[in-house]
Amino acid sequence: MRESRRGPLKSAVPSNVVSPVRRCSRTACGRPAVATLTYVYADSTAVLGPLATYAEPHCYDLCAEHGERLTAPRGWEVVRLSDGSAPTRPSGDDLEALANAVREAARPHERKAEAGGKGGTGRGGDPMEVGRRGHLRVLRSPDN
Repeated sequence: MRESRRGPLKSAVPSNVVSPVRRCSRTACGRPAVATLTYVYADSTAVLGPLATYAEPHCYDLCAEHGERLTAPRGWEVVRLSDGSAPTRPSGDDLEALANAVREAARPHERKAEAGGKGGTGRGGDPMEVGRRGHLRVLRSPDN
């Protein structure tokens, strides 16, 4: 009995073993996938969300770079869903709302005049609330 030169682990038939890491669906990109793209044709919407639990034929797995650069056809909307595990950076609107709230809180003489005419309670009947703008509230210090 002769021993093969290929050794015991090699085979003449190519293996169809798939990598346990899902790869980006873009041509010539071998980076690992981090997001799944799905098209909702009825709504003309492309939805980019967290990596799906399993690969489906009508979904496309994308790496981080291709997910960030994703654009939709004219007339389509792109909806980006965050997975919640990654820390999110504040948007320009969040920072602007915070800056406006700080500016308003820095003007106590205007707020005291508004609260003084209401028997010492703020809007909504909360004695700690001095003022409100949208969903932001200015509260009185507990020491005062």
